Amino acid sequence: MSIWNNIKSFFGFETVTVRARDEKGKFVADDKSTPDVNEAYVTKTVKKKAPAKKAAPKKRGRPKKAK
Repeated sequence: MSIWNNIKSFFGFETVTVRARDEKGKFVADDKSTPDVNEAYVTKTVKKKAPAKKAAPKKRGRPKKAK
């Protein structure tokens, strides 16, 4: 692992391999004439998401009357 990857992970970034899309949002197919390059996938650097917070438990039972 290089120093640059350590710096990125320290600041909350990670590299992800995702399907490539064109301008219209459709998936790009792999070109069979280039066997050493896969055009269908690209790598992106994204910010890591914070863990989701738990929802508060729902209140149970009959509601109390207001005075």
